[in-house]
Amino acid sequence: MPTEVIARTHRPARPDAPDTRTGFRLLVTLPDGPQRERVRDEVLRAWLPMAYRIAGSFRDKGESLEDLRQVAALGLVKAIRRFDPARGPFEPFAIPTIRGELRRHFRDRMWDVRVPRRVQDLRNKVRAASVELALTPGSPRPTVDRIAGHTGLSEAEVREGMQALESYSALSLDAPNAEPGADGTSLADILGAPDHGFQLVVDRESVKEAVRRLPCRERAILYLRFFEDWPQARIAERLGISQMHVSRLLSQTCARLRRETLHPGEWETGVA
Repeated sequence: MPTEVIARTHRPARPDAPDTRTGFRLLVTLPDGPQRERVRDEVLRAWLPMAYRIAGSFRDKGESLEDLRQVAALGLVKAIRRFDPARGPFEPFAIPTIRGELRRHFRDRMWDVRVPRRVQDLRNKVRAASVELALTPGSPRPTVDRIAGHTGLSEAEVREGMQALESYSALSLDAPNAEPGADGTSLADILGAPDHGFQLVVDRESVKEAVRRLPCRERAILYLRFFEDWPQARIAERLGISQMHVSRLLSQTCARLRRETLHPGEWETGVA
């Protein structure tokens, strides 16, 4: 059985397009085992330069060349596994497979803002239609309605695809704000922050009914202590009771409010 899987007498059009017809014929006939694995590895090594060349055409898209080569090699492995030598030459079959694997890598891994696959497809259709319309001689600027008519998409889908065009890469928060009158501020300067006042509103509404059920004296103590910020000694003097009694009433009242707010309907009448 021949073991030479790369023809030496064939003169390829390019250095990275070897003649591996013998190797592919062996892959079809050989059963699974070490010899078949060896032949497949030799075919793979022979075509790796072509896969690396294709990976190099994607190197300016923000991914390292080494990672791109690994993705292209994976596409090459898939192409070798699926190739049927009876259908024609390997190169025209392998190139779309490798390119497809690289495009899939960028589509699934390289988005700074993750968007659904459906929106990614809309983005690709909108971008392709925009380019085609822009290159049409005498054609006006591509608009949402013209892109929708060109692609068969609805105007809502076109707008969604246009928004996705801005999602592939993100600006740094330290980037300058390009809005008019920004005066050199960065994007981080215009970011909002959590408003703790919203939670305060929720807390006040939650405890309101429980406060209304308190006796007048306990309500007065709560008001003077937490709204007027009176010290306990001044409250005791105002009400004619001891400071220790004020402290005990505050503790009991707060415990009651907490219990009634967390477990409405299970409250007890009065405060000891």
